[in-house]
Amino acid sequence: MENLGYTSVPALLKYLRHAEHLGLDTDQALAAAGIAAEALSDNGKRLPSETHERLLAHLLRVSGDPLFGLHAARYVQPGSWSVLGYIAMNCATLGEAMSRIVPYEKLVGDMGVSRMETGADEVRLIWSCRHQQAEIRRHMVENVLASWLLYARWIAESAHSPREVWFEHALPDGVDLAEYETVFGCPLRFEQSCNALLVPLDYLDVPLRQADANLLRTLEEHALTLIAGLDNDEPLPRRVKNALRLLLKDGLPRKERVAEKFNMTVRTLQRHLQQADTSYQQILDELRRELAEHYLLRSDLAIQDIACYLGFTESRSFHRSFKSWTGQTPGEFRERRRKP
Repeated sequence: MENLGYTSVPALLKYLRHAEHLGLDTDQALAAAGIAAEALSDNGKRLPSETHERLLAHLLRVSGDPLFGLHAARYVQPGSWSVLGYIAMNCATLGEAMSRIVPYEKLVGDMGVSRMETGADEVRLIWSCRHQQAEIRRHMVENVLASWLLYARWIAESAHSPREVWFEHALPDGVDLAEYETVFGCPLRFEQSCNALLVPLDYLDVPLRQADANLLRTLEEHALTLIAGLDNDEPLPRRVKNALRLLLKDGLPRKERVAEKFNMTVRTLQRHLQQADTSYQQILDELRRELAEHYLLRSDLAIQDIACYLGFTESRSFHRSFKSWTGQTPGEFRERRRKP
């Protein structure tokens, strides 16, 4: 059986708030899940995701609410996503906030994995749930997608809706489609290839009401430090990438410094990475490309500043590397991808 990892305490509170709204006995629910009440007072605490499953299964059984996960999304708050919620709130635009989900979602838990796919006129924000039990999975998926949307509306002070919402599961028996439409405000498609919000590209430029660049920088540094402490169970290449993401802000780190973080020599680190079919340089290039594309598309930073942030000693080196990755110079990439 797959290890489901952990869930942060704040991620469970939406379900408990909805349970309270329905008049359910939350103490009984916590006892059924094996959660000590005092554990909920520590927002930094992480509980085994099997505990999350037990809690949700109990609440579904006693509530009689066939859309419990969807309805619980109305209780989303900045703290529901740990530091990620506050990071999103302090971004300048909705697009910037969306781009923070993938790198920081592990702070919320291991319930699923997000990715973004960009099309000609839309972005698909996709979430793949790791939980396999069908009913649990459905409620988690509906909760996550609805929470994303309701939180985005709050931080943007807008009533924007996606172009469409997709679900992998079928429309539940006896449930009125209008209940979903009330929450999402757009057409819904069931039995699709993925769970996703289909967001028009022009929504990415919607400004957020509480943008604070200085606070954002501080929060992201804190988040990177937290992530570095959470990945002991991750494959070594991912841990190396996370370490580099954290160290790059101080300039390009020496291999020796990265190896020291894992109590290895450089030679041992390189050997383990080779066994995982990758290399230090390949991981560094992947991270640099990922960050370069992010800053070119989601910020107005000068190309020279982006090069410096990524540890390039001069802009020419950055231009040469970026063109080898994408076939375009940084300027061409920014201009072509930003065209309406």
